[in-house]
This record gives sequence, structure tokens and C-alpha cells, in this order.
Amino acid sequence: MNIIIDAMGGDNAPKEILRGAADAVRAYGVAVTAVGRKADMEACARENGIDLAGITLVNAEETIEMCDEPTAAIRGKKDSSMVVGLRMLAEGKGDAFVSAGSTGALLAGATLIVKRLKGVKRPAIGTVIPGGKQPYLLLDAGANVECRPEMLNAFATMGSVYAEKVMGRKKPAVALLNNGAEETKGTPVYVEAHGLMRQNPNIRFTGNIEPRDVPSGTADVVVCDGFTGNVVLKLTEGVAKMLVREVKGVFMKNAASKLAYLAVKGGMGDFKKKLDADEHGGALMMGVTKPVIKAHGSSNAKAFRNAIRQAKQCVESGAVEAMRERLAAAAQNEQKE
Repeated sequence: MNIIIDAMGGDNAPKEILRGAADAVRAYGVAVTAVGRKADMEACARENGIDLAGITLVNAEETIEMCDEPTAAIRGKKDSSMVVGLRMLAEGKGDAFVSAGSTGALLAGATLIVKRLKGVKRPAIGTVIPGGKQPYLLLDAGANVECRPEMLNAFATMGSVYAEKVMGRKKPAVALLNNGAEETKGTPVYVEAHGLMRQNPNIRFTGNIEPRDVPSGTADVVVCDGFTGNVVLKLTEGVAKMLVREVKGVFMKNAASKLAYLAVKGGMGDFKKKLDADEHGGALMMGVTKPVIKAHGSSNAKAFRNAIRQAKQCVESGAVEAMRERLAAAAQNEQKE
């Protein structure tokens, strides 16, 4: 399996990207094609002792910056690491693509170059988030500020497939994020989306879920528009960091509390790991014809390695093809009605 990566995308490129890729080659047995300025990648590997065994370097002289207008950058920077990598994926020269670069540009590139699945108006970002019972999938986590009801229904179908194929959930519970549990709650868009999801035979829809219940992890898939999802994602990240910091502060107050910490050190390690977003790696661009993974812009080597692991799981599970089939089935069901 060959995973193509954008070696120049992200705050810590190319050092942490190449470190993560090297770790992934050893840990997961994948081949990696790193796209970027070849001279810079070679120098970075040499200066930081990064073993490039199993990594093929492909030269691309341009880089898409975070400040670039997404669509203009994709169309104008033909020799950028992101565009070259996405083009290679579309041409079948790799099985998946991973980038920590601009989310907007990656979304535009995935749509324009790799193309959308039939029945998908706009791809969504699906992000796995730590939960009390278990991690859950949130989508859309930022791609579409406004959504029509049929878009939310398509997100539900794709999210259910991902939870089943990649997360290993049997008959995943799909919920619609809303300001109340009653089916009449929310804006007209959400009320109509609720009706579509209730009639969707391709998902196990459990109704609306209120924000206070989302962190419990009782729903496998939480569906919402991209504006709401991005707020939930960033709030969750902030609360998680605050909790870890505050709990650590409690144990570091004095000698007695430090001794108490020694007794629960193992449990605290598990708690911290549970809240660590780096463990999940990245977010799948759902609705694209091949696996495209968006890693966090500030990804370190650990996060990028796990994003590559996620890409490998998406390929092995056949998640994208399963999404294609479920979306087609959903379209046929709508035509019958």
C-alpha cells in the first residue's frame, strides 16, 4: 500500500511530517510517497537523522500557504506539494493522500482533482473525538458553514459507513446535533433533515442529541453543519486541555498530593491519552472518490503517523467504496418515495 503525503503542508513541515512518515513505515508496513521540495526534504532528513527507507521523494517546487485563497491556490499553484499529491492520487499512483496543510485548499483540491462521489453535494470533514463511553465521529467538522437537509442526510449515511468500517462499530447509532431532543426542535433545515434521516434505511437513526450529551459517546456518529461542528470540535479541544491542566495542578499542589499522584499515575496516563487528539491523527474528507485525510495543521510526528494509520485503515476497510454503494442505495430509496 502506498500513502501519498504532502511533506510541505502544516506548521511543522517538513520535519515532523517526515518523522511521522518514517515512524508509519516502520509501524504499519506501508510505503510512503512524500511530495515537496526534494532538496529541502533531503536536507531536513539529513540534519535530523530521519531514516527515509520506504519513503519515495517526489519534487514539487511550490507550497500552498494557509493565507492563500483555497480555490485560486489549487488552480494557480500547479506545482505545489498538495496539487501534485492529489493529482497522483487521482491518477492511481497511490492509495490515499494525507496533508496537514490548508483545510480549505485541501477540500477544494479533493473536490476539483479527486472528484466527489455521486450523490454528494459537498464533501464533509469527519473527525473522531474522544468521548466518555467511546470516541465518536463528528461531521461536518468545518467544511460547510451552511447545509441543506439532503446534505445532512448524506453526511449521516457516510458517517455510518465510516463508523462501521473504520471504527468497527456494529449498527452504529447516528444522531442529529440539535438544541433539544424533540423532533420538532431546531431550524427548518434541521427539522427537515430529521425527517429524512428517520426515513433513511441505510442508517440506525436515534434522533436528536443535545450538546450536553455529545461528550458521553453514546452516539457513534453526530451529524451537524460545518459551523456548528467546528465550534464543537474547538470547544472540546479547549476543555480537554483545560481538564488535563487543572487535574495536574491539583496533584502538584504539595508533597501529600504528589504522593497521591503516584498511586493513580497509571490511571492519569490513560486519562490523558483518552483526551489526546493526536491519537486519532486526522479527519477523512467524506464524499471524495478516494481517501483524503486532513491532519491537524500543528501535527507533530505522532499525530501525522496516526493520520497515515487512519489512511491505511480507510483503504483496507473499503470505506469509500461502501459509501458509494450506500449513497446509491439511498438515492434509489428516495426515488421510490
